[in-house]
Amino acid sequence: MAQAQASQEILDIQEIRDGVLLLKDGSLRAVLMASSLNFALKSADEQTAIILQYQNFLNAMDFSVQFFIQSRKLNIEPYIETLKAAEARQSNELLKIQIAEYIEFVRAFVRAANVVTKNFYAVVPFPPPIFETPKEGVKKLLGFFSGSGAGGRAKVMPQEKFEEYKNQLWQRADSVIQGLVRAGIRAVPLNTEELIELFYELYNPGESEKGKPPEITQRVT
Repeated sequence: MAQAQASQEILDIQEIRDGVLLLKDGSLRAVLMASSLNFALKSADEQTAIILQYQNFLNAMDFSVQFFIQSRKLNIEPYIETLKAAEARQSNELLKIQIAEYIEFVRAFVRAANVVTKNFYAVVPFPPPIFETPKEGVKKLLGFFSGSGAGGRAKVMPQEKFEEYKNQLWQRADSVIQGLVRAGIRAVPLNTEELIELFYELYNPGESEKGKPPEITQRVT
């Protein structure tokens, strides 16, 4: 029987640091969460303006951006727990019965209607230069031809170099945010904890319906 691979071997993510994804190939990613826009409810002039602004936004970019939509079953457990707490504090028996019936109604409605939530994200990349100096380029080429640079674990990026690349990444992210704002869409970057939660839910969809993922206080490496 083949041995199951660890999730670290499957994912391209080497590390999550200061709200930035560091991939195994040395490139960086910022993830922006974007608001939705009900395009159908806009007037014809508003729709035309939105399309033109979005077109200008895409034409102004000199780097690629990935957009993706996450659809998942609505998790009502935090809301249910709030209602249960209110039921426990209630001294009026009639109101306690009404709260209990309301809890069952909400559960039955969500189950029958199969309510889902949609989250919208934009992923902004930054690939560091392959050869920053001629000397470094020679070292990498020698390592490649000798085979010493292949098959090993990706090296941890020094903090000084990370800060330099991160600043350039956030410059790209800011330009994406400003471009989306002009099209009527708000976007904010995810921090480290939010990135961990996002990937936990992506790879554990069943667990995310039970409640919040386990609290993680240390940096993921």
